[in-house]
Amino acid sequence: MDPFDGPGSARHEEQEEAGCAESRSRWARFSSWLECACVVTFDLELGQAIELVYPQDVKLTEKEKTSICYLSFPDSYSGCLGDTQFSFRFRQSVGRRTSRLRDDLYNRDAPVTLQRETAHFFGYVYFRQVKDVSVKRGYFQKSLVLVSRLPYTHLFHSLMQTIAPEFFEKHEPCLEAVCNEIDQWPSPVPGQTLNLPVMGVILQVRIPSKFDKPGGSPVRQTAKENLLLAPTLLPTIHELDLFKCFQSVLIHLQMLWELALLGEPLVIMAPSPTISSETVLAIISSISPLKFCCDFRPYFTIHDSEFREYTTRTQAPPSVVLGVTNPFFIKTFQSWPHIVRLGEVKMAGDLPKQVKVKKLSKLKTLDTKPGIYTAYKTFLHKDKILIKRLLKGIQRKRPSEVQSAILRRHLLELTQSFIIPLERYMASLMPLQRSVTPWKTPPQIRPFSQDEFLSTLDHAGPQLTSLLRGDWIGLYRKFFRSPNFDGWYRHRHREMTQKLESLHLEVICDADLLGWTKDKSEVEVVDLILKLREKLIKARRQQLQLRDGVMDKLDSFITSIISSLPADLQSVLGTGASP
Repeated sequence: MDPFDGPGSARHEEQEEAGCAESRSRWARFSSWLECACVVTFDLELGQAIELVYPQDVKLTEKEKTSICYLSFPDSYSGCLGDTQFSFRFRQSVGRRTSRLRDDLYNRDAPVTLQRETAHFFGYVYFRQVKDVSVKRGYFQKSLVLVSRLPYTHLFHSLMQTIAPEFFEKHEPCLEAVCNEIDQWPSPVPGQTLNLPVMGVILQVRIPSKFDKPGGSPVRQTAKENLLLAPTLLPTIHELDLFKCFQSVLIHLQMLWELALLGEPLVIMAPSPTISSETVLAIISSISPLKFCCDFRPYFTIHDSEFREYTTRTQAPPSVVLGVTNPFFIKTFQSWPHIVRLGEVKMAGDLPKQVKVKKLSKLKTLDTKPGIYTAYKTFLHKDKILIKRLLKGIQRKRPSEVQSAILRRHLLELTQSFIIPLERYMASLMPLQRSVTPWKTPPQIRPFSQDEFLSTLDHAGPQLTSLLRGDWIGLYRKFFRSPNFDGWYRHRHREMTQKLESLHLEVICDADLLGWTKDKSEVEVVDLILKLREKLIKARRQQLQLRDGVMDKLDSFITSIISSLPADLQSVLGTGASP
């Protein structure tokens, strides 16, 4: 045996790296949608255990496997018989490698709310529990789980409804066939409509783009491909039935929107993982197109690796939205400021019974009644017209999807009314285009002044687009202290900085660079070449949006300038050519 081939040797690591690269390229299309598919079963000796992972060469850490195991089963309090679908989200292990280029390409054009996660995975679960006398416990219990970085809740739950019933009949060969079919799918590209064949069905989906008009019309069927089967059209890949999620808290919608906007610590206690996960996802989506920048866990258990971190009483509760089903959490989360306790939806005549706001001091017993336990007072008044319209819709048997569309439109307009003044002020911090010149570093973006922004609200505030009255200034002041403001500001500042870089490169491209070099020393010319190269490398890495031909023109300028220099300098500069 060659001693240089042992574990830990450079050659061994190279071989392992090559093997991983080959594996990644083998499943490249599959991994643009999913990390893996898992089967989790209940073992009498081990408890929840992973029975199968596909593709088989996917590397999950022990911590990730444990998270998937515990989050894939409803806890015993839920009493879920039959088939149950829900979703969860968990933190990836430190040090895991991801496909940076693929993520950057997709995230560049995807809406911020649908970008690929870089530090978390989603799990989309189809759990089956049925009586089975042949099993010691008397029940067959198994979950099929799709693990992905994409927040495509509706698509993956629809996919599960197609493949899971068949999987429970045919087991591993069925899962292998499905994974191979997914590996034939085109990668998700924002703005494109795709046909995704699986198990004799074609799912037709449109991948949203950041260039879409917010609240635009739903997907229409396209007939670009010559398909043997008529595709099943999914009108959305991510949207939930908002009305179903919020039907027992409609009169408190304004409060839930504000709590999400401000990144307040919030616990949703629900009777099942389905209601828990859907409610959490509905609340964080209520501030769309603003990205929810805090942590959120659609389904959270006492076995979660962050359980201690999130339940410690030695510090203030973190900015996180947790969905739970175990009544034990009532005692654990007594120090949290906002707790929504949901029950099964009850009707009061034709209308769903609305939960009441209650004092936190009443949250003591395990049989706590449904309600919103908080001392929070909303900054803005309720939209009574919206509530009346929705309640009248229930009485008139208006379809749930129409009620959801009304809700979604209202929340979108509310969020836009809040964000538009911020966007307008942020745009005013951008230097004028004429101040960008080829021979100077691009000017800086002016710093964000909260007081200056608030002074603009009298003439350019939310009242221009929203009829809601209340303390908008107080809401902005509190928003400035939230992770959502920090995330929004960093994202916009990065976009504006990249815009300045693009403008600077375009101005340099239009300048007479050759003329400038004629009376300059070799040191100054070399310095220009090195700086230009650095800017081009950065532009390629950040995939800056540039006018056609800019990069090529600057590359050819660098080449021609180098060729005019002495041979010794040419050989030195030639080794660091632009990629």
